[in-house]
Amino acid sequence: MQYGPLKILAGNSNPDFAARLSASLGVDLGRRRLRRFADGECYSEIQDNIRGRDVFLVQSTCAPVNEHLMELLVLMDAVKRASADRVTVVLPYYGYARQDRKVTPRTPISAKLVADLLQVAGADRMLTLDLHAGQIQAFFDIPVDNLYASPALMPEVRRLCKGKDAVVVSPDAGGVQRARAYAQMINAPLAMIDKRRDRPNEIAEMNIIGDVEGRYAVIVDDMVDTAGTLCKAAEAVKGAGATAVAAVATHPVLSGPAVDRITNSVLDRVIVSDSIPLRDNARACKKIQVVSVGPLLGEAVRRIHTGDSVSSLFEPSQRD
Repeated sequence: MQYGPLKILAGNSNPDFAARLSASLGVDLGRRRLRRFADGECYSEIQDNIRGRDVFLVQSTCAPVNEHLMELLVLMDAVKRASADRVTVVLPYYGYARQDRKVTPRTPISAKLVADLLQVAGADRMLTLDLHAGQIQAFFDIPVDNLYASPALMPEVRRLCKGKDAVVVSPDAGGVQRARAYAQMINAPLAMIDKRRDRPNEIAEMNIIGDVEGRYAVIVDDMVDTAGTLCKAAEAVKGAGATAVAAVATHPVLSGPAVDRITNSVLDRVIVSDSIPLRDNARACKKIQVVSVGPLLGEAVRRIHTGDSVSSLFEPSQRD
């Protein structure tokens, strides 16, 4: 099916990322007006003619999550009412993704709620990056492309591990598939940390499964939130005999004391993507290195728009 001309619009959550994505396609960002009423209500106005256009709406639902999510929904409603031909939501970071199931009675599945909100607001398709749980795709009744950041991050990981006897470490059982893909790409063994939580963001116990002694360890995760888990994992791996420890994570949430913890940790380097904009203290941290995934998602946008295959953008080792 052929759609109208390409148009890219963006919210306020990550304007630099949206600019890099649009620049990779050689197109200008569409004009829109976003403001708040005195009581905090969102207001949006599309300032370009988008009738019959194939619109890609770029917005990370990062902190403040609720404001950016509501901003996205209001923008989507404006786009649909402006008679866009198709609306594809580009979410580099999917907020609420960690609430993908009920772990205790009488709790919500908020990731499903967000999926419902996006669809009711008018999304025809969604493009996202490294979902916390792949099964979130099943919450949607529209096509979902969940790309991996590894094609963008791997060159830096290879440079980091060049000439070293490396081992890739998954911080938990749920991340083994992701870590295995990195291990295969740099031809390194895989280890895993078995951890027990007392409550969210707090680790009570860690055990390392696999051999890290005498190796350069790279911990692979989908996000870094408060960095408590990451820093404790790094200490555990270093204590098990690793010569040094680095980390790679797609989404730099970096809440609360995260940057201070990374600065004072045994970690040599933390490689992250620009799916979430860094705060000033994170940008100033010499241990944190940012790699842009704008061109990767930009290529996905181009292929979706032209009807070409998106599957080749996925790492084969992660599809198997």
